[in-house]
Amino acid sequence: MRTAFGKVKTRLAAGIGSTVAVGTAALYSIFGAGPPAPVAQYAAGSQIDAGQWHVVPQRAWVSRQKVYDVPLKPGQQALVLEVDLSNRTRMSTRDYSKLFSLQPIPGIPLEQPLVAQVRDPQLGPLLHPGLGERVAFVWRVPDSATPPEALKVDVVAKTFKPIDNLYGTPGWFNPAVVGQMTLPLEALATPSATPPGAAEQGS
Repeated sequence: MRTAFGKVKTRLAAGIGSTVAVGTAALYSIFGAGPPAPVAQYAAGSQIDAGQWHVVPQRAWVSRQKVYDVPLKPGQQALVLEVDLSNRTRMSTRDYSKLFSLQPIPGIPLEQPLVAQVRDPQLGPLLHPGLGERVAFVWRVPDSATPPEALKVDVVAKTFKPIDNLYGTPGWFNPAVVGQMTLPLEALATPSATPPGAAEQGS
C-alpha cells in the first residue's frame, strides 16, 4: 500500500513539474522573454557609438601614484582606463560618469570612477560638441588588492527622447549596456604623453 502511494506521489510531482515547465516556456514565448542577447565585444582601438558619446578605448594600466590630477591616498592604487571621447550632442556636457561600469573584480570593492582630462589634467572636464578629448577613468582600489590581467568594462549608453514621459522635456534617458570592452591591464605603467590631435577629433 505504501509502495503504491509512493508511486502516486512521484507521478503527481513529475506531472506538476512538467506542467510548470511547459507553462514557463509558454510565457517566455508569449512575452518574447528569453536569455539576454550577447553584447558586442570591443578591444583597444575599436570605434563605439554609445548614445551621447563616440568612444575609442586606448589602454588600461595600474598606477600607484597621482595620475592626471587624481590623488591617491596611502594604501591605494589606481586602475586607469584611457579613452578618446567625442561629444555627439549639441551641448557641452559632463554626462559621462556612468558611461563605463567596471565589472566586479573578486576581492576589490569598487566605487564610481573619477574622470580626468589627459591633455591638460583636470578633473571632470567639460566636453564640447564635435570635439574629441582623451580622458582617463580612474578607479581607486586598495593597494593590497591584486589587479586582474585584463580590465573588463561595460559600455552604458543612453537614448535620446524628444519628450520624456515623466518630465515632459527632451534629454538622454534609459541607460543600458550596449557593449563590453576588454583591455589588457599594463602593470605599473606611466601616463600617456599628450595625445596628438585628440582635441581635433570629430564624431
